[in-house]
Amino acid sequence: MQATCVSAAGAFAAAQASQRRSSQSRAPAGGFTAALRGAAVQQSSASRRAGRQARLAVQARDFPKPAFEEEKTFQEMAAISAAIKAAPRPQNPLTVVIAGAGLAGLSTAKYLVDAGHKPIILESRDVLGGKVAAWKDEDGDWYETGLHIFFGAYPNLMNLFKELDIEERLQWKEHSMIFAMPDSPGEFSRFDFPEALPAPLNGIVAILRNNQMLTWPEKIRFALGLLPAIVFGQPYVEAQDDKTVTEWMRKQGVPDRVNDEVFIAMAKALNFIDPDELSMICVLIALNRFLQEKHGSKMAFLDGAPPERLCQPIVDYVTARGGEVRMKAGVKNIELNEDGTVKQYNLLNGESITADLYVSAMPVDIVKKLMPEPWGKMEFFSRLDKLVGVPVINIHIWFDRKLTTVDHLLFSRSPLLSVYADMSTTCKEYHDPDKSMLELVFAPAEKWIGKSDEEIIAATMKELERLFPNEVAFDGSKAQIRKYKVVKTPLSVYKTVPNCEPCRPTQRTPIRNFYLAGDYTKQRYLASMEGATFSGKLCAQAIAEDWNTSSVKPSQPAKQPAMA
Repeated sequence: MQATCVSAAGAFAAAQASQRRSSQSRAPAGGFTAALRGAAVQQSSASRRAGRQARLAVQARDFPKPAFEEEKTFQEMAAISAAIKAAPRPQNPLTVVIAGAGLAGLSTAKYLVDAGHKPIILESRDVLGGKVAAWKDEDGDWYETGLHIFFGAYPNLMNLFKELDIEERLQWKEHSMIFAMPDSPGEFSRFDFPEALPAPLNGIVAILRNNQMLTWPEKIRFALGLLPAIVFGQPYVEAQDDKTVTEWMRKQGVPDRVNDEVFIAMAKALNFIDPDELSMICVLIALNRFLQEKHGSKMAFLDGAPPERLCQPIVDYVTARGGEVRMKAGVKNIELNEDGTVKQYNLLNGESITADLYVSAMPVDIVKKLMPEPWGKMEFFSRLDKLVGVPVINIHIWFDRKLTTVDHLLFSRSPLLSVYADMSTTCKEYHDPDKSMLELVFAPAEKWIGKSDEEIIAATMKELERLFPNEVAFDGSKAQIRKYKVVKTPLSVYKTVPNCEPCRPTQRTPIRNFYLAGDYTKQRYLASMEGATFSGKLCAQAIAEDWNTSSVKPSQPAKQPAMA
């Protein structure tokens, strides 16, 4: 990612293409030489497709959709959606070009058509989704950029599913958080949230009933440490951005074992880094949502691959209302007018595109690479230097037999792995009653992102041998690997280290015809699918507020330079 500003998007697209190529199945080294054996590999593509279509009819063991519509946060976000739809119609709909077809860009486009405008989404790759992208391998099996979990505490996404009429695509699981037990291989420890109790009582009872991970004195000291956050609320939470999780725990007198037993796993699940790096604001925001909302920590899996099951419905919604989506149309550079506003996006394919307004919904690292030199001198944009994407590796392993797993997300509590799930059990489209497909997040990944796929798989299998001692052996003597995929993302969500919060930009920028969307922009849900979706909604809301009743078009000369 050391390319110049002019060719940065091209470098990013090339890196993504390389990422996809490097994730092809390989016969593992050492004890995995028989990895590609098995009847499944010998099946024809047609028979595999037929089997996969039949699998979609399988009903996984799911739980009813939670009544999150009763939560204040859901109602607040529903009100924003309604306000955008009810905004005064513009005299002439504006053409808004959006760079990036991840959740931030797609959300921006969805709410822009609701506000009466015409969005044109530009995507550099041939797949929708950005950080939730997925591809099919040579057998027709999906492999994804990440293991994506939808929480009840994601009110914008829950509203979006409802507005698109695709709520049934979420497979809700039992209200539990399940952790592997490193000292008891093959065993799990559960925090079960009683359905009959409201928040925060259901969370308190879940913690108190679990005596495997924390002792009573540890629970009490942890609860006392959290009291200021409970009493003083959001102002206190935001003030903790200057401390890592580890620093905050020690300052509050919370035993180190609480950090070791719970928060190493939580930190890696939230931001793919360890608690000695992660800002405490990230953990407190998550805990606040989980404790304040009855269904906040309840989890759902999407019933298939995100590009088809979530992103495509947004595209269909947008195009049915006059919007456009152009694939393989990456931005090469941003050309400016004399007053510092955007003149046009120049594309990697040699074309240029002009519009009334421009939105960047690209990752923050690409935004910095494409930053026009005059903008880089402005404090608003220069603060982005603090925001840097974190590397992450997502792994898929197809086994020749069914492993003993749980129909849920599992926190591995492993030094190398963050969370994992048996997607053949949790997800309808990936369902297989006879063979497991584990999807695992390898984090922290900074020291591993440059290693070979074989090295990563070998290290993963050593961890799986500990998690499944009766079923997985590093020497390959037990469950056999049929195939695997390793997907490396060198720059994923921004790394939420201390003192990042003041550097996050608003969706409105000092450039009057240029807006931002992305999980790194200012919104309450930080670096997440929810944050990306909310940023797009806020971006569309800002555009509607600025231009729906304006008698001046964005392309008309301003009385003062845009960069004044």
